[in-house]
Amino acid sequence: MKLLFIGNVGYRFNSFVLSSALAAQQLGIEFHVAGSWTGYENTQDKMADEEKYGVTIHQIDFIRAPYDPRNLKAYRQVVDLINKEQFDVIHCNTPIGGVVGRLAGKKCKVKKIIYEAHGFHFYTGAPKQNWLIYYPIEKWLAHKTDALITINKEDYERAQKKFHLRNNGKVYYVPGVGIDLASYASSFSKLRKQLRAELGLAEDDVICISAGDLNTNKNNGIIIEALKQLRDSKIHYIVCGEGPLKAKLESEAQNLPVHFLGYRQDIKELLIASDVFVMPSYREGLSRSIMEAMASGLPCLVSKIRGNTDLIVDDKGGYVIAPEDIDGWTNALKKISSDVLLRNQFGQYNKERISRFDLTHVVSELKEIYRKEIG
Repeated sequence: MKLLFIGNVGYRFNSFVLSSALAAQQLGIEFHVAGSWTGYENTQDKMADEEKYGVTIHQIDFIRAPYDPRNLKAYRQVVDLINKEQFDVIHCNTPIGGVVGRLAGKKCKVKKIIYEAHGFHFYTGAPKQNWLIYYPIEKWLAHKTDALITINKEDYERAQKKFHLRNNGKVYYVPGVGIDLASYASSFSKLRKQLRAELGLAEDDVICISAGDLNTNKNNGIIIEALKQLRDSKIHYIVCGEGPLKAKLESEAQNLPVHFLGYRQDIKELLIASDVFVMPSYREGLSRSIMEAMASGLPCLVSKIRGNTDLIVDDKGGYVIAPEDIDGWTNALKKISSDVLLRNQFGQYNKERISRFDLTHVVSELKEIYRKEIG
């Protein structure tokens, strides 16, 4: 039995793929993964990951932009790969991987096609054009899908009611891609001091941190606006990530305690040095960044949107605020930055709550889905 896991654009084999790979391997299924990889500098790098994880990694030239005609090349590459390897199952992910994988699987008559939605582009409060474009496409593709996996409750409920899958296929809910909680230790006081010193920050500074692409969706600007209103030099904002809005955000943050660190591979360590995690996005599926912050014992200030509300309970693990509510973000930052006991209380609640999203639990859920769907 051979399974092809299709993603989109990724750095290297990572946690996005790991839970599915482990579930398949535990069932004796040969696991292949296809994506556009930006982190493999040579064949030896790729082969090292293949040996480490027990998988086969394929390069497909996906383009992240959904309407880019170059994705036609990716479609042809996937068709060629399926015909060469004769896969029994496709497990496709992300909007581009989901469209390409299902169309290619249909053309090549793959026996079983599974699609995992990491957050539909149509959701409560989404722009009208998202509903006009993405909803009918997804409804049409459902007829080429044998099983649909959703990772947040809103998507699960909508898919159950609105989509009709091939051969009366089933919609499943799985709590994300899983997070390895065992890798998050509870105390790093020495490392925390060291990292703060490297960043030029004092022990009594309150560090808020966010991680992700610097684009319109991530809405980092509202945190900068809140800091302008607070004018508190002890509240620092660490921004990890690159993107098209970086220069604009840097300009808006002039003379404020905001630190743009660029793309970082040490987010786990930076969370240790921080006090509060912020995520003011307009759209998320089920944010791994929030899960990592919860596992690190941080309180979280997040936007009141699908996915985020699956993770953070308002006034228990932090605060849930409408994305454009500038007064709400300002007041939440002020309250949480001034009360260390409250931060500790929220952080402890999050550490306990995140256990239901542990990697071992997600692997178990995926194993059961594979067992039911593949037989």
